Amino acid sequence: MASRYAGRKRQDFVRKALDAAIERLKQGNEIAEADRESARATPKEQMRMDAVNEEHSVGNLVSNVGEPIRLKEMDLAGISAAPAKGGDTAKIWTRMSLTSDEVMFHAIAENISGVLMHAAHQNGASIKPDRVDTLLLVIRPDNSAELWADTAAVAMQALLNRSVPSGAVILESDIADIVGMWFPMAGITEEDRILCLFRTKWSFGLFFDFHREKPLDIEAAKRDLGTLHRRLYYRHLYEMVENQLNMQRLAKGGWFPFAEIIGREFGMIANHSNAEFDLSEIEEKILAALGDARIEKIFSRWMVKPAFQDKEKILRPAIDAFKRGEPVIVLKTLLTEIEGVLQSAHRQKHRKSAANLKALFAFAAASAEERAGTGDSLLFPSSFVEYLRTYTFDHFDPDDVGETLSRHSVGHGAAGAESYTPIRALQAILTLDQLAFYL
Repeated sequence: MASRYAGRKRQDFVRKALDAAIERLKQGNEIAEADRESARATPKEQMRMDAVNEEHSVGNLVSNVGEPIRLKEMDLAGISAAPAKGGDTAKIWTRMSLTSDEVMFHAIAENISGVLMHAAHQNGASIKPDRVDTLLLVIRPDNSAELWADTAAVAMQALLNRSVPSGAVILESDIADIVGMWFPMAGITEEDRILCLFRTKWSFGLFFDFHREKPLDIEAAKRDLGTLHRRLYYRHLYEMVENQLNMQRLAKGGWFPFAEIIGREFGMIANHSNAEFDLSEIEEKILAALGDARIEKIFSRWMVKPAFQDKEKILRPAIDAFKRGEPVIVLKTLLTEIEGVLQSAHRQKHRKSAANLKALFAFAAASAEERAGTGDSLLFPSSFVEYLRTYTFDHFDPDDVGETLSRHSVGHGAAGAESYTPIRALQAILTLDQLAFYL
């Protein structure tokens, strides 16, 4: 009996393998046929086919979880910005991005929901938008439309704090920033109009672009959807950064929502700071969490950046010293090299050095904004520049240095021996590392 069972298993395996091989041949024929059709296509047909081909490529890893509700006619032009009587000239919003925290959101969302429920009903379907997590409407040039209710595949574009191969599992702690959100399998092209209403935690985001006179800016739409998701998902971080008192309290202890710890240890630091507890109580836990492997990962990130590569022979000994528990070497080295790394990056981009620290800080913030596509990212460039100015490069009085361990107090030999602690050394590493995400 066992032999017959094993034989059946082998037959099933062979049959499945043959079926898979036949399916791959079919896909190959479909791709070849698509290539032949592409050569004969008009520009508009080519645009649609490009979107389909992109779907085919992405589909190797991901697919939609269902089909959309297909609407025969959906002619949305925009949302009225103000009351208007019949015959009056009305102001209309054709493109908008807002969250449920904003005053206009609920009125707009209710009206859109009513329109979509009615349209779905006319086409033999039923939908309750307030019970859907992600609602996507794609209106085609002929005014036909697809309404996706939690069935479209969603892709997040994220800035990671570690290198990963294709197909790797991404943890929340791996994410340094969210820079985009999109629907790669919905076949959206520049000729289409779109609307997306989605839920993130306990809030909603709404984006639409109904503009008819110019093509849909897909990259801008990805960025704006990503911004909505980021602002809602990481609301607690934005609230902390936007609270000046909170940031001053954090900076006094040498802390900032550094990219390396923003998804891990920073939550513990922020909670302790908000409660006005002594941050030294959790320092041992933080140091233990950022062991040798994490520190080496940070150094590896530096070494793919040209501005850091120039300093490898200086930075490597500092990293090794941290691992040996020698904070003096770390601080004496890194706090005086931050400016050098920034100047190196500035020269590489502008062919000359920045005139002063103010210009260097502006360059750092601009670089972060350019990389993330917005100044509103989780890299918090404006807040980090303020951190550099008021903490790392804080002016000091040689007769009243206090507990401040700034670049100036260290560089001029004015900092007391008790200031050179392992946690301050770690903060110096994280400060330089923040710039690695910017440059």
